[in-house]
Order: sequence, then structure tokens, then C-alpha cells
Amino acid sequence: MNDDVSRTRVEHFADDVVGIDTMTGGMTQVTAGYLLPAPRPTLIECGPALSIEHVVAALHEIGLDPSDLAYLVVTHIHLDHAGGAGDIAAAFPSATIVVSEVGAPHLHDPEKLNESSRRVYGEVMDRVYGACTPIEGDRLLAVADGDTLELGGGRTLELLYTPGHAKHHIGIFDHATGAIFAGDSVGVKLPGMRELRPATPPPDFQLEAATRSLSRYLERDLTRLYLAHYGPLDPPVDALQDAIQRLHLWAATAEAAYQEHDELDHVTETLVQRFADEVDPGLVPGDPHAEERVQLLSGFRSNAAGFLRYFRRRDEGTLTPVG
Repeated sequence: MNDDVSRTRVEHFADDVVGIDTMTGGMTQVTAGYLLPAPRPTLIECGPALSIEHVVAALHEIGLDPSDLAYLVVTHIHLDHAGGAGDIAAAFPSATIVVSEVGAPHLHDPEKLNESSRRVYGEVMDRVYGACTPIEGDRLLAVADGDTLELGGGRTLELLYTPGHAKHHIGIFDHATGAIFAGDSVGVKLPGMRELRPATPPPDFQLEAATRSLSRYLERDLTRLYLAHYGPLDPPVDALQDAIQRLHLWAATAEAAYQEHDELDHVTETLVQRFADEVDPGLVPGDPHAEERVQLLSGFRSNAAGFLRYFRRRDEGTLTPVG
């Protein structure tokens, strides 16, 4: 095992959740995985293919043998969350890979997923993510809204269809602890960020669906909210209310720019001028990746492109509502 893998970061939380730093792109605190050490151990999120060795090493460090992992649940099929799912399936041959029914075909045959990701990410695809490998159909469990997973020991996960960020997004509610694992539906809060930032990438972002998804979480009796990017947010109700307000503030800012000039550079620059000071790399002394993390996961241009596509489709009458 190389030195980088031997330094895999594992964090134990009070509600019987083990956080695993996937070390995406060789950086700390980019994408978190969460292990629920129930009788049927379950991993939520695995990160991209290129960092999967860190996740496998962490699971072994925690004490899981290759036959022990029962489930991998991915909130959606973007490569920073599910790109390594095929590698987890190979490393843990008893694990079932759980994904939304919308996303399941793309994990079974990821050719289109890989092609579209390469168009979006360019050289970052090879440097940070890597390609998703196919998963046999009998290893996949495609879930719909309200489906449940029984982990044993009285622990049940409920899968909630939560589109908005992506049409293949699910949130996970842990009935035993009251925790929500929110993927990207709530947004991004990384080291060096003063405020929560929405994640609104193309091609699927829809404002109404994203708002409904956040409101659904508020209907639950919540104790904790876990983000993929990155870690828990407390108190969860306050964090969700803030997420709704922040999403609509960004949307209003982007729409005002769109109404002025329907052009990506203009919308991007407007968002930069309004929100750039909410990221301060100086809040994380000695961390060379504070700005890079933010641009990788919730960059101004990516968010602007998602808003712009949404506004155009809405105004053209070509938007197909989801959720």
C-alpha cells in the first residue's frame, strides 16, 4: 500500500456513522463516503474510480472483509459520487449497488455516462475522476421513491426521489437515527466556504424540483444532515432552511443577469461579483486546495450554465418537470 492510501481519513460520528474521505483528486475533504456499520453494512457514496483504492483501504481498516459489504448506495450517478461503483462491486462481490431507477441503466452500461462526462470535464476526467466501469444487472438494485433497505438491527433506510440537482438523484433517510444523507441536493459546504453554495449544473437542474426536494427533507424528524461535499451540517433544520434561501438567492441573481443578457459569460461574471467573497482560502491556513475544491464541485461557470439552460428551457416551453 502506498503512503497516500495508508493515510486514508476515517471519522466516527456519534450516530453510528463512519465518514470516509475518498481523497478525490488527491485532495482531502472533497467527497465523503459514509459507512453504516449495521448487521448488513452499507456504504453511502464511493467517490470516483481514480480514488477508489482509498475507500477500499478505509473499509478494510474499519474491519470489513471483501464478503462483508451488503450495499453501496449512490445518491446519483455523477462521477464524483458513483464513478467507482463498478470497482466497489469488484472489490466486494457480495455487495448490491443501489441507485435510482433513472440512473441504474447508466451504471449497467456507462458508455454514455463516460462520454458525456469527458465532454464536460475534459482533462479533469483523466486527472481526477476516471471512467465508470460496467456493473452486471444482477448486482444492481434500481429503487423508486419510498423504497426501503433493511440493514438489520432495527436500522431501515428510506430512499427518497429528490431531483433538482439531477433527475437521477435520491436522498437517504435513516429511520434509526434521523439522519439524512443528502448527496448534492442541499448544496456544497467545503473548507474555506463561509456560506452554503447550491450545486446547479447542467443538463438537469430545475429550480422547482430542487426546492421541493429540500422541503421534503424538512417533513422528517431530523437529527443530522450529511453532505457529500462535505460532512455533517448542524442543526439540520436550520441548514435546510438556509439551503432553500441560498438556492433562491443564487437563482434570482442568475435570472436578473439572464434577463439583461442571455449569455453564459455574463451570467457567470454576475455570480462571481455577487458571491466570490464567500470563499476565503485563508480560512484554511496551509491548505493548497481550498479554491480548487470549490471550482471542481460548484464552480461559478458550471452553476451559471445550469441556471441558463433551465431559464431558456422554461421560457421556450421545452422544460419537462421532474419530481
